[in-house]
Amino acid sequence: MRANDIPRVRALPIFANVSDDTFKRVTGTAYLQRFPSNTTLLMEGDVVDFLYVLLDGQVELQGTWKDKETTLAILRPVSSFILAAVVLDADALMSARTIERCEILMISGDAIRKTMAEDPVFGVAIARELSGCYRGLVRSIKNQKLRGGVERLANYLLTLRAKTEGGDTVRLPHEKRVLAALLGMTPENLSRAFSTLQGYGVEVNGADVRLGKVRDLERLARPDPLIDNHAPRAPDILAEADAELWSTERQRSGGGN
Repeated sequence: MRANDIPRVRALPIFANVSDDTFKRVTGTAYLQRFPSNTTLLMEGDVVDFLYVLLDGQVELQGTWKDKETTLAILRPVSSFILAAVVLDADALMSARTIERCEILMISGDAIRKTMAEDPVFGVAIARELSGCYRGLVRSIKNQKLRGGVERLANYLLTLRAKTEGGDTVRLPHEKRVLAALLGMTPENLSRAFSTLQGYGVEVNGADVRLGKVRDLERLARPDPLIDNHAPRAPDILAEADAELWSTERQRSGGGN
């Protein structure tokens, strides 16, 4: 890493409370790499040598089976990925590729595992990050197993609205093929779901979607704080664990999702 990159890396949630000595031990052999768009970072089944921390750009996580391929997640900064495989020293269950030019910190898996055993503060930070990711996965599974495709799409649009400060028009951040995969749908079912939502005031114009009857859409979607995490994050929230705590605190204080 360059000297001027160190403060930004030091501020990451897994390092925020560790000592300078621990930080140096973990990042002493780390690389801050810049990758062009459409670069394969790793393939499922690969041995995982590094923890990846996305600092700039977007990364797509994918899974395959036979001749099928699906998008599991689209990551934006600041996100760590393949952390569970690093902690367990296990093979990757997902492939990862860059969607656009990315800046990624690559931290030695050996250094992470060794330091977790030696420094309980760092070990707790890793456990918190894994817990946040796990809760996000539970939300996703509940969403896909308990709701129909139209309800999933309605809640997705309401999430976009919340993150854009409540405007009546939202912009889809992904092409519809990727969006369908993220929502556990086929592109054809996604198209039919959009058609159904026309009756609830949803108008699609390319990537722009106008939500003309928000209350009707909410009555259909029935957002649930134990499934959805609609609240926009505060600027200082970077970790998945902190996002979960932010959502819980807002709910308990009556601030909604």
